[in-house]
Amino acid sequence: MNTAKIVEGVFAINKPKSISSAQVLRDLQQAFNHSKLFAPWLDHERTKRSQESRNQHRRRRDKRLQVKLGHGGTLDPMATGVLIIGVGKGTKQLQRFLTCTKSYEATILFGAATDTFDLLGKVLNVAPYTHLTRDSVEKALDRFRGSISQRPPLYSALRMDGKRLYEYAREGKEIPREIEKRPVTAKTLEIREWIPGGCHPFKWPDESADDAEKRLANTVLHLQALPEGSGEEVVRVSESPACKLGEMVKRARDGDGDGDEADSASPPSKRREVSPGPVTSGVSEEPSAKEETIRSLISTTTIDTLIESEQGRLDAGPPAARLSMVVTSGFYVRSLCHDLGQEVGSLGIMTDLVRTRQAAFELGRNVLEYDDLRKAEEVWGPQVEGMLRIWEERMAGEVDDDSLDIVSLRPT
Repeated sequence: MNTAKIVEGVFAINKPKSISSAQVLRDLQQAFNHSKLFAPWLDHERTKRSQESRNQHRRRRDKRLQVKLGHGGTLDPMATGVLIIGVGKGTKQLQRFLTCTKSYEATILFGAATDTFDLLGKVLNVAPYTHLTRDSVEKALDRFRGSISQRPPLYSALRMDGKRLYEYAREGKEIPREIEKRPVTAKTLEIREWIPGGCHPFKWPDESADDAEKRLANTVLHLQALPEGSGEEVVRVSESPACKLGEMVKRARDGDGDGDEADSASPPSKRREVSPGPVTSGVSEEPSAKEETIRSLISTTTIDTLIESEQGRLDAGPPAARLSMVVTSGFYVRSLCHDLGQEVGSLGIMTDLVRTRQAAFELGRNVLEYDDLRKAEEVWGPQVEGMLRIWEERMAGEVDDDSLDIVSLRPT
């Protein structure tokens, strides 16, 4: 039997994007099960199981011998940041992390709503956004600071009558009753950065919800009060009516086209970006009657002003804002983005989310980087062992939260 000291407790890892919290646990187990660090824990567990009665062994649901792990609060697959991990007896301490405060940074993209309240969902509707400014959004944030009532997203892990809400949504079934609002608190809520349209890489999802999905959303998510003008196609500047007219007149004026436009195909989605169609080129010998009429009615100055005005209004696209917040347990950042979009007379979806802190664990300070896990045990082993040792000392009252720092434990 291995006589080395058993290490167990609580530490944190920086979850990357596009994988689930459950997958993080599986990756950790894969590394821990074959490590020198946790060999004593596995030897101890093996000995303990050999002493179990036949009934105890039969009742054990998972008979595989592997390091016992759990996490203290799920992060969505698209989210990154602090994911607290319990090891061995540390799994019994995870409940306390479900009720602690958390710090997040998130980006909201205005002008659209989806069934998931984020970029991964289907578009339910689009709305005007050109009226939005940083000041108007700043003012609307007052409505969400402090203690508020918030309705969780339909796509969430909350249970209703024993079934998770996202299961109802994926099956296209109506939920038994309305999703009730819950009391939550935003201790701080600020705009870190205002990003005008055209200055960020974010765009609305390509897929739109069908009629049945929209009806479900309207009854469950209360989207019936969308701003007027919603649902209009999103077009490029070159396809806007003013620009089409201006370009046609300019061709007629300059004599470099026949004024006719070829049809361009567009995808069947209701919310789409229409690509400009091909334009027939060539010199027209005689201007058409339509061109003559337009030429006589609209001056060069009017045309240029019209195009410039339309470009200034549409070129930029929807703005975005990076938010930072400290919130209590049960707070859904996706719901905040959805509700904030409606509050400012538009719509909004969450494009990214980072949990920067949970309890005493903070990114860049005492959180294991996921890339280190993919390296040799000589890289991640000292860090994990150091965090678990510190946790044991903290539970014994020998250190405080300020000692939970592993920067010095990382190999140079």
